[in-house]
Amino acid sequence: MNTTLVNIMQDASVRKALGQRIKQLRKQKAWTQKELANRIEASPAQLNKYESGQNTPPIDRLILLAEVLDTSVDHLVGGHHNATPPIYNTRLIQRFQTIEAFDRDERELVIQLLDAMIAKHNMASTVKAMEG
Repeated sequence: MNTTLVNIMQDASVRKALGQRIKQLRKQKAWTQKELANRIEASPAQLNKYESGQNTPPIDRLILLAEVLDTSVDHLVGGHHNATPPIYNTRLIQRFQTIEAFDRDERELVIQLLDAMIAKHNMASTVKAMEG
């Protein structure tokens, strides 16, 4: 880990803010500490220490936290939001790269299909939330 990052993470206010962001993102996903801990291969007690700002996750666990919580390490550590979240699914990336080579009309058709699928998903999520 680079020395600057180590120095930054020694600051109690940075650790506390990191912990708050982890907790907020976990709660947005409606996960318990135990569920998130399992996903990052940590104990619930260790995750609790991350969320409370007592401990800082090692870099490999910080990267895993970012991936699992669908955010960036930059956001976790500094609160900076990337305007476009990264895509981790390599199959999706490969397909989007292929679609880039389509002619304009074909690309528009794919975008319309994706928009329809997203709308369907959002509608189903809304209905499910209203029922439950």
